[in-house]
Amino acid sequence: MSPPGPTNATDQMVDVNGVRLYTRRVGDGPPVVVLHGGPGAHHDYLLPQYDRLAGDGGSRGARGGRALLYYDQRGGGRSPVARDTLVGWREHVADLEALRRHLGTDRLALLGYSWGALLAVLYALERPTQVERLALVCPAPATAQWRREFERRFTSRMAEPWIGRARRELTASGLARSDPERYRRLAFALSVAGYFHDPSRAREMTPFRVTARTQEAVWESLGDYDVRERIRRTFPKGKAPRSLVVAGIYDPMPIESARELAASLDTGVVELATGHAPHVEATEDFVRVLDSFLPKG
Repeated sequence: MSPPGPTNATDQMVDVNGVRLYTRRVGDGPPVVVLHGGPGAHHDYLLPQYDRLAGDGGSRGARGGRALLYYDQRGGGRSPVARDTLVGWREHVADLEALRRHLGTDRLALLGYSWGALLAVLYALERPTQVERLALVCPAPATAQWRREFERRFTSRMAEPWIGRARRELTASGLARSDPERYRRLAFALSVAGYFHDPSRAREMTPFRVTARTQEAVWESLGDYDVRERIRRTFPKGKAPRSLVVAGIYDPMPIESARELAASLDTGVVELATGHAPHVEATEDFVRVLDSFLPKG
């Protein structure tokens, strides 16, 4: 269940490219499209912290206003699709372009998290004249090699003995019967503990689910990918959209990959002392950094 959002949040289903996408808009001012991670997840786990970037739309928002447009990408969350519907990276890029036209804006400001950051880059490569600004948070790597390194690091963290002990203790606690909701939240926190610098903070993340078919289809469609050379060709020095990369020093997603991506976009990395969820582990710094970069009214 999503945590309570700002009072001015509005939901809408939008028909694009033969699918229906769930969208959620909060705040007023210049629009920023928020791209969640996964692939195959949904936007809820970015809440409530990301809503603070809506400025006056958030319950404790930063000063100045902007509109945040979230959407559940095809094949995830409240945007389910039939099993024979294509859900590869090209379809996700095409959906984002359709949403741009739906918004009636010539150029997009994109705020992408994890896989959503890679999606933002892929969109920029396909539609370079349609991107005004790129904010990339803990970006999924620009190469399959770095992605494999992430998987190795994450697997190693999840093999820590304390996680196995905590899971056994939770199973033996009887909470699954006496307090199912608390049991689910604790089990979820353990399932994502490896993403965090301080694993105890995992309990503060809004639980989410990933649609495995969508996740697998996206990575399969990318294959043994490496978009670094294409970035260099599309955006020679001085030609990249205004960009910001934010990364966690203790993220299993290699910070070396984030630094490399930032350099290719002629920018640096704001490095926070967090894991893969800076919006949870360093909320104030996260809001401050993003609020100073994203367009506002």
